[in-house]
Amino acid sequence: MKFVVSSSALLKQLSAISGVIASNPIVPILENFLFQLTNEKLIVTASDMQTSITTEFEVKSTSTGSIAIPAKLLTDTLRALSEQPVTFTIDEKTYSIEIISDNGRYKLAGENATDFPRLQSVNKSHSVEIASNVLATAINNTLFAVSTDDLKPAMTGLFVNLSETHSTFVATDGHRLIRYRRIDVTSDSNASLIIPRKALNLLKNTLATEETTVNMEWNNSNAFFSFNNIKMICRLIDERFPDYENAIPVNNPNILTISRVDLLSSLRRLSIYANKTTYQVRLKITASQIQISAEDLEFSNEANETLPCDYLGEDMEIGFNARFLIEMLSNLNSREIKFELSAPNRAGIIIPSESDENENIIMLAMPVMLNNYA
Repeated sequence: MKFVVSSSALLKQLSAISGVIASNPIVPILENFLFQLTNEKLIVTASDMQTSITTEFEVKSTSTGSIAIPAKLLTDTLRALSEQPVTFTIDEKTYSIEIISDNGRYKLAGENATDFPRLQSVNKSHSVEIASNVLATAINNTLFAVSTDDLKPAMTGLFVNLSETHSTFVATDGHRLIRYRRIDVTSDSNASLIIPRKALNLLKNTLATEETTVNMEWNNSNAFFSFNNIKMICRLIDERFPDYENAIPVNNPNILTISRVDLLSSLRRLSIYANKTTYQVRLKITASQIQISAEDLEFSNEANETLPCDYLGEDMEIGFNARFLIEMLSNLNSREIKFELSAPNRAGIIIPSESDENENIIMLAMPVMLNNYA
């Protein structure tokens, strides 16, 4: 088995899929890339059992065969080489691999390709086509709020609900909730699925910068994404997602309108002075201004700022985790945001003042109990 390929082209493809490889995989073979060569077509696969991703591209070859190649050793070697053609010569009986470059020769030991787990297939599946920029926007607007608590498995993924009229993407970690809705992504059949956080991170990192179409298929256990030369399959989270609609308060008579950038900049400065456990900031809101303050009693640090705003409602003091607000505001693009509030112990809702006509986004933040400082 022999083929010639550009070192930088191969490195680019391997880098796109290497994120799926776990540092300590359950099965040692998963520390490898699976190379499958058919004449001039090379398919490379990486997997962690839950998620598998493949990339396909052309090489110079007249061979066929397959081999598992150590992922880190190979990528480190390619990263250290300048752009040049490299020749791979593989002995499928001994699984030895020789890489020949302009600089020299590098020998490494591979493994039997038959030991690599077989990819799942999505049979009798449903499908929908999504523009890559739309899917990337949906992931970017929600992924940061997905829980990292493995004791709550349903919340460690993105909930996707597809219908004939719209699609809804929901993420929550119990402290905040993001509901992102698109009316330009629809499905012939209603479906709900929970896609794991790691798979979405991989998908976000491999989505093409140029606009393309992503074909998404799913069944009861797996979701399958394909675009350009990339294919990814992931196991869905088989859990019941929280009833998020009931968590969104509907009666919020107090409406704060403020510059998103001004509020974001203020929170970034004040969070430096906040307690490093709670990151609590206090918002004192009146008709024409908002006073934001933070304090860390342990180190006698404190700071406050005043910003102009438009506010309709009763004067209010409410506390939030500054880091959560910063992440939410950073993922919005609108010039102004509306903060809908009902009471200091009830969730606040952030809505962009302007957005794409095809999208609707609601960000919910739970308040934190205020410290007893003025």
